[in-house]
Amino acid sequence: MESVENVSYNAVYADGSFGKIILGELINKGGASGKIYAVEKRPDMVAKIFHNTAKSKTNRQKLEAMLLNKPNFAPVESGGIQYTQIAWPEAILEDDKGFCVGYLMPLINMDEAVSLDHLMQKAIRKKLGLSEKYAYRIFAAYNLAAMVTALHKCGHYIVDLKPSNVSVYKANMLVAMVDCDGFSIKGENNRYPAEFVSEEYIYPEGMSKSCEEMGEEQDKFALAVIIFKLLNNGIHPFSGVPRKNDDEMLTIQNRIEGYHYAYGLWPDKYQYPHPYSLHEYFNKDTLEMFERAFVKGGNRPTAYEWQEHLWKLMHSLKQCKQNPNHVYFTSKGCGLCIVEDKFYHDMHDIKKQKEKPEKLRGIEISNLSNEKVQKEKKEKAALDEKMMHISYAMLAIYMLFFTFLYKILKPASEFITSLGIGVQAIVTTFILMGIHYLIHKYKNTLPVLKNGALTDMLQVYALICIIIALVSINDIPKNILELAQ
Repeated sequence: MESVENVSYNAVYADGSFGKIILGELINKGGASGKIYAVEKRPDMVAKIFHNTAKSKTNRQKLEAMLLNKPNFAPVESGGIQYTQIAWPEAILEDDKGFCVGYLMPLINMDEAVSLDHLMQKAIRKKLGLSEKYAYRIFAAYNLAAMVTALHKCGHYIVDLKPSNVSVYKANMLVAMVDCDGFSIKGENNRYPAEFVSEEYIYPEGMSKSCEEMGEEQDKFALAVIIFKLLNNGIHPFSGVPRKNDDEMLTIQNRIEGYHYAYGLWPDKYQYPHPYSLHEYFNKDTLEMFERAFVKGGNRPTAYEWQEHLWKLMHSLKQCKQNPNHVYFTSKGCGLCIVEDKFYHDMHDIKKQKEKPEKLRGIEISNLSNEKVQKEKKEKAALDEKMMHISYAMLAIYMLFFTFLYKILKPASEFITSLGIGVQAIVTTFILMGIHYLIHKYKNTLPVLKNGALTDMLQVYALICIIIALVSINDIPKNILELAQ
């Protein structure tokens, strides 16, 4: 850890009293605004020292307003340990020249806390060893709503409210908020605006505004988004599945701007809900609160309304009998179990689908390696040559058979003539039909049969040979006119 020796500052407290603090080791390099140091002999405090002292006057005025208008959010004791939930300034820090260089604030042990967005994904919860109890996420949402309520009562707004800017203690889901000097602060006669706001959490009507102009409506919207994500396994209320594949893929902020909320009372024209959303298993009051928060023209619930609603929700939960980590809200049953079953069923189907060989034009892709292709070409060429030889042999047998048909049939001539010309004609017809059928059946197997002219000739040849044989066997007069007499 980086440390600074004998660097001291004057601490000016809200009641006007003074003190002296000495910086200890560097705890955190901080964000855009400043570094965080331990304070010697004050283990419960840390000092934030600004990077830019050029804004000394503005920083002092904002910090003075914060000291005079402190939210009522006292530390909470749990299991014999005191948990500080908000790192609100306790004193302004000055150098010897009277410049404001930073402020003194309570220590929040971030080793005991995690970012709120880590609660929303099962894989991350598992990796960090966080509890799978769904009720804990509802409690975290309640604590966040209570924190925002306390700030709003003082006229302060967070503005850049998003899960990564909020932490919760792993042991009890109590909120832990830092970097409060970045909030929009209400002073006695004026307001000291926030400097940052993040996409995916900007309210639709605020798209044309700067973060300096944003206030309670921004917080109300962002708070509702976070609560929705906590209750719905991390699904953003403006995410979903586009209805048309050829539609332009809108960003989340674009969808917010267009009020494309897919989980309300009416279907959204742009997208369907996320396939694993739990919203259908929320109770009616919760759905109405989200409807007000996200639908155009709605009167967004205040942080206090959310606080009250979540308190009632926590005290009306039904315990799931199948999974001790699950709770549910209505008679529809445990939405968590139903959605998990659907997810595992879909994954099983996908796995089975992947186990099937992928094909390209009927050929398995795994068989399309160069070696296999060359081997198959050689095997096919050898088979074609073999079938060509068989074709010529079959053709020779065919020609010989019909050439000597008369001699083949002569021993049975007496029987054939007894059948009569009519029966002989019928048998001849069926023989020709059989030849035609066999030619078409085996034309893809025997290469010579692919030649249409040749197959026509073979059928005509068979007919001529049969006629000659039958004429000879039946001793039909050569002169057809004599036969007519």
